[in-house]
Amino acid sequence: MSLEMVYKGNSISEVVEILEKYKEDAKLIAGGTDIIIDIRNEKIQPRVLVDISSIEELKKIEEKDDYIEIGGAATFTQIVESEIFTGNLYGLNKACRLVGSPQIRNKGTIGGNIANGSAAADSVPPLICLDASIVLESIHNTREIKLEDYYKNQIKIEENELITKIHFKKPLENQILAFSKLGLRKALAISRLTIATLLELDEDNRIKNIIVSSGALAKYPIREVELEEFFLGKILDEENIKQGIIVLQNSMDKRLAGRSTLPYKRVAVERILREALYEASNLDKVVAL
Repeated sequence: MSLEMVYKGNSISEVVEILEKYKEDAKLIAGGTDIIIDIRNEKIQPRVLVDISSIEELKKIEEKDDYIEIGGAATFTQIVESEIFTGNLYGLNKACRLVGSPQIRNKGTIGGNIANGSAAADSVPPLICLDASIVLESIHNTREIKLEDYYKNQIKIEENELITKIHFKKPLENQILAFSKLGLRKALAISRLTIATLLELDEDNRIKNIIVSSGALAKYPIREVELEEFFLGKILDEENIKQGIIVLQNSMDKRLAGRSTLPYKRVAVERILREALYEASNLDKVVAL
């Protein structure tokens, strides 16, 4: 089967009608950073490509009362340049800033990053920390899925559905989102290990609330629940960080038993967990760098 046509989508309603008509024979393209490679390598052979890169509604980044909405076709560069993702949301800015090269960030979209379902998608752990949801639209209905559940329950995006937006409730001002990444090569690395944390400390430097999400430490991005339970109520100091690293490594040992990458990842998480916790607890110093 060869490509027969490319539709330039003008609206969400038009796109979902095209998807309904062609279903498995149609593929969406926004940034095209992955799908073009897959077509060239004959991993996929769509009859129809639907270009959604010019639909303004899908590219919006907005604050709506207590929520933030990111359009499914918003690029990583848009997120990096948005004033919304500064301050206590700096971790999502950093995650998007570390995606690939400038060319990839200019074209790649957050919806595409999610739809690809990679265990190493940079933007996903920070979004899981924020308890984000994706909104899927088809000609028949609209459904909302927690991003964590999308991965954990291996929920499928149907062939006639489009990710229209990602949204989440704004964290409190003293809840700080941080992100750390270790790749094989700077800038162009496909992420190999990532950790995001959403951290709230009380006046005594005790951890009042914490959410930790990792990428590439399991089959899909996950919450590190055992680590969260360990840290809760503890003072964020060197001894507890050391013990927290051991808790995370023990969780990895169970999930990644027999994997050749386990020894490397056990060592690597020491650095990236420390970095994420340091950034979350020293935001003013980090942003000033």
